[in-house]
Amino acid sequence: MPDYRDHSRIYIGGDDQVGQVGQVMTSVEAAEYLKMHVKTVCRLAKEGKIPAKKVGSEWRFLRSVLDNWLAESLV
Repeated sequence: MPDYRDHSRIYIGGDDQVGQVGQVMTSVEAAEYLKMHVKTVCRLAKEGKIPAKKVGSEWRFLRSVLDNWLAESLV
């Protein structure tokens, strides 16, 4: 199982293409990226089925971590 806690490549903010590897996304952005409903993404995060971090009352997702999670769940 991969280590989703590796945050060595996080880039916050900006539209720089290089920063998209560690791009932090909101639940709405993650839902659009995964082609899922936002409520589904939040439910999966709450159940611990999708890697995410709660910041206050909002969920945050790393694009690279979602990519890894998706690749592993499809195998």
